[in-house]
Amino acid sequence: MRILMLSQFYPPFIGGEEQHVETLCIELAKRGHNITVATLWRPGLAEHEVDAHGIHIYRIHSLTQSMPWLFADKERPFAPPFPDPGITKTLKEIITKEKPEIVHTHNWIVYSFLPLKAWSKIPLIVTLHNFNLVCAKMTLMRNNVPCSGPSLLKCLECAGRHYGIAKGTPTVIGNWTMSKIERKAVDMFISVSNAVATDNKLVEDKLPFEIIPNFLPDNISPEDTFDQAYIAKLPQEDFLLFVGALGYAKGINTLIEAYNDLKHRIPLVLIGYTTPEWQELAKQIPDNIFVFENWPHHAVMAAWKRCMIALIPSIWKEPFGIVAIEAMSQGKPIIASRIGGLTDIVIDGETGILVEPGNTTELRSAIDTLVSNPEKRKDMARAALLRTQIFKAETIIPQIEKVYKKALK
Repeated sequence: MRILMLSQFYPPFIGGEEQHVETLCIELAKRGHNITVATLWRPGLAEHEVDAHGIHIYRIHSLTQSMPWLFADKERPFAPPFPDPGITKTLKEIITKEKPEIVHTHNWIVYSFLPLKAWSKIPLIVTLHNFNLVCAKMTLMRNNVPCSGPSLLKCLECAGRHYGIAKGTPTVIGNWTMSKIERKAVDMFISVSNAVATDNKLVEDKLPFEIIPNFLPDNISPEDTFDQAYIAKLPQEDFLLFVGALGYAKGINTLIEAYNDLKHRIPLVLIGYTTPEWQELAKQIPDNIFVFENWPHHAVMAAWKRCMIALIPSIWKEPFGIVAIEAMSQGKPIIASRIGGLTDIVIDGETGILVEPGNTTELRSAIDTLVSNPEKRKDMARAALLRTQIFKAETIIPQIEKVYKKALK
């Protein structure tokens, strides 16, 4: 099958979504599919190349890239929430050349394909990794707490604070308009969790969708391939581990408060990237907390292998929670918030403990319980390792192939 995969970013850009798209492309190529990737061009990267897996990668120049003032992070110029003429033009050329049978998109780059949908007559599959169908910030967070639901005036005010009025207003209007068109044009949505399907209103609007979770490669890198330079920075004794954005949405403030009054003064390691609020949060960090920024994925996996317990205290509705299955793949029990896609992954009392989001007391109690009970940790670790089998490529890829075949019919 010839598949055109659209993603605004693709490795060497690193992130959870980029990692998922690359792994998906590689696994599909291994199963004999002809894969073409269209992504945004960045300086220093080839406009077209074929990687070691035979995947053709086209990097597209967008019109909005010529306006760097639009982006807070000039190294990550996102696809706009409306059709970009530069992207649409190049996509038409790629489709004419590669003749894909399926177009599978991720994130807002889909809006630049929608003008070509009727012309191409190609079935369109969209994977929803977040809440971008209903939220211009994609997070469903407002004033650092979960949003009660979108409305135009509320979204304009919220996006105006987040992006600035000049960018926030067209972002909201563009996303509201294009998402309505997208809902009618998409042949099948793939939602990474029940929470994503519900909060993007796929259920309410009776849109065609399948819930198919993110996945891990069948073969996780063995420990001897991990970079020892990173391992040497970790505490030598047992430690707790958090991986993710260092900000309020991920519950860092709740975690720090809970840690301050733990009965057991076990080291806590935080690995992630800083957010605008981190400067204030960092002032609260007590002794025995280690902070490491921007570690590569293989080093993060090494840290999961070494830690005692994985901590995911998010207060936002995690669309999925890839860190949970990564930690479980290394045989670690999880303490996570009872919210979003995390409830699809962690079985409370079996593979870990679920706590109320933002509840410092519950989080502290759960940590103390597992730290003081090694047998319970071992039981949960075994159950976690077993459960990861349903999140492996060999299980998930056939489900995605079924979606493709159904769309073609």
